[in-house]
Amino acid sequence: VGVKESHQMTIFRIIAAILHLGNLEIRAERDGDACSILSEDDHLNSFCSLLGVEHSQMEHWLCHRK
Repeated sequence: VGVKESHQMTIFRIIAAILHLGNLEIRAERDGDACSILSEDDHLNSFCSLLGVEHSQMEHWLCHRK
């Protein structure tokens, strides 16, 4: 397709992170007004390591609106 190998690896990393994000188990709390994610969730760990984002921040902002 003409995409450099370094760009291909970046694309694969992003796609893998998105797929892991889709496998997160988000649990509803307080009749659906709030949610939580297990901090030991392997998919969240993989997502954070693939994209280089901070685990605690990602866990927080996936469950809080602003």
